[in-house]
Amino acid sequence: MAMNRDELADFLRRSRARLRPSEVGLADGPRRRTPGLRREEVSRLADMSADYYMRLEQARSPQPSAQILASLARALRLTRDERDHLYLLAGQRPPASGCAGDRVRPGLLHLLDQLKETPAQILGDLGDLLAQNAMAEALFGCVCTVDPPGRNIVWRWFTDPAQRAAHPPDEQDRYSRVHVADLRAAVTRRSGDPAALDLVARLRTASAEFADLWELHEVAVRRDSRMRVIHPEIGLIELDCETLLTPADDQRLLVFTPPRGTRSAAHLELLRVVGP
Repeated sequence: MAMNRDELADFLRRSRARLRPSEVGLADGPRRRTPGLRREEVSRLADMSADYYMRLEQARSPQPSAQILASLARALRLTRDERDHLYLLAGQRPPASGCAGDRVRPGLLHLLDQLKETPAQILGDLGDLLAQNAMAEALFGCVCTVDPPGRNIVWRWFTDPAQRAAHPPDEQDRYSRVHVADLRAAVTRRSGDPAALDLVARLRTASAEFADLWELHEVAVRRDSRMRVIHPEIGLIELDCETLLTPADDQRLLVFTPPRGTRSAAHLELLRVVGP
């Protein structure tokens, strides 16, 4: 990523000007000609040399490290969005945001319940099914009584033949690679997280297919895709899977919609009547 020195310098100057000394534990003191903190105060709060900070504000510094950026974000009391902006201007990848784990925000659950005619699920980034609406339960089945490892769609795909039976045989290899590539991206984002490493270890032991695909080191975050599901009463249903952002980095909302020009809309209406 390229560093934007001019924009970084401007952002630092304006962030410094917005802060009052009292907000960072300093006395206002006499004879402040301009609002905000002085450069030497920011450098002292960030534990760096005043000369280096001055060069940052003058757009003539080398690329700052992630450690320096973290110190600046703390010193300038930046919000998470402002911190991420600072990192991107400096040509660095922002640190991962907070994770929600298996707790789903009430607002997101309310949104899920309002989708009466469309299957929808909330998944963790490792593939854990956290919640689904009635239409998704009618389409995929209920896993509410399954033990926690069994709620993971990647685990079930590679260890439960019934999971694969719900998809056409000629598409199962593609789904396997999608699951593994998406999981690889999540594991890397989590960087040494025990839960992620444990899931991969269990999958490699339980499934030779997973172990072989894992060795390919394919990476592809799951976003939008098309899938076909074989329902035991309705038959083949073709769906577009839209992956929507959620407030937490480790959760996502999946909405399954009927593609234009197909009979899937009628199939979903029939699914709503049939129910779980």
